Amino acid sequence: MASGTPSMFRSLARGLAVVVSGGTILLLAAVLLEYWSSFAAMSGSDALRAALREMAEHVVLPVLALVVPMMLAIHFVMRRALQPLADATERLNAVSGQDRNIRVDDAHLPAEILPFTNAVNMMLGRLEQSAARQEAFAADVAHEWRTPLAAMMLELDGMDGDQAARLKGDVAAMRRLIDQLMLLAQMDAQEAAATATDDVDLAELASDVIARAAPVVIASGRMIELVSTGPSPVVRGRREAIGAALRNLIENAVRVTPPAGTVRVVVDDSPSLRVADGGSGLSEDQLDRLIQRTARADHASPDGAGLGLAIVHRIMQVHGGSIRTDPATSSLILDFGH
Repeated sequence: MASGTPSMFRSLARGLAVVVSGGTILLLAAVLLEYWSSFAAMSGSDALRAALREMAEHVVLPVLALVVPMMLAIHFVMRRALQPLADATERLNAVSGQDRNIRVDDAHLPAEILPFTNAVNMMLGRLEQSAARQEAFAADVAHEWRTPLAAMMLELDGMDGDQAARLKGDVAAMRRLIDQLMLLAQMDAQEAAATATDDVDLAELASDVIARAAPVVIASGRMIELVSTGPSPVVRGRREAIGAALRNLIENAVRVTPPAGTVRVVVDDSPSLRVADGGSGLSEDQLDRLIQRTARADHASPDGAGLGLAIVHRIMQVHGGSIRTDPATSSLILDFGH
């Protein structure tokens, strides 16, 4: 807890300490007033000291003996009263990305806290509903656009010539942009509300993505290989999203790798995926600029139909990781352990 943050426990403790201290002082003052007439009538110093000793033994010491256990009892009772809040906090901190319908369990919370927890639970419900609507809308839009684009592609398949090839490329670029926008919407929805995740074997995922990308890479005059140097790491996340991030890095690597060069995807025992290309590499400043959604450069899609490293950065954010660069080896790294 930050030093400047108000503490309910400290506030209650101070308030009760003031009440107990004030009550003790008033009690002692009342006793002194009661004994005052007796003190005034005493003429000898020995008699006065005897009276003071008697008051200390029969009033002050019993009061102190009562106050100390009372303060300890108050401390214990306050701790017990606030313990349900600490338990609820631990349960919320234990929530993982695979859990849905997250709510604050108020079964054992004090009645005074219930209005606050009810408001928090209602807010969580609204966030989940909003995220679900956003993801459904993105899926609907993507579906509505994919259908006419698929029909257009079928029509273009029956046409020959440079113009038909150029139109096919434009339609493919539009489909890619729609898929990326849909994935970005899904990532935003996943961050706004807890959605189900899976155990993702990074080596298996990399092998699958490379197998799908290999024909296009080879057709471009480059090679691609998977380098596995240790036990296959497993991370939690959305398999299709992590695959899309790796696919983006591979496509970027192919664009900057010279003809006859090789793109390497490296998987070791760390929770990361490394894509090494044949280019000059990116500095940290260049990477920071390119992960912005408005940035474009050699590592961005040259035809404008792609969000490049911005979508990779967003996917890694949602998965609690980061995208890093290693200019020395001309590599970009998906780091899930950051």
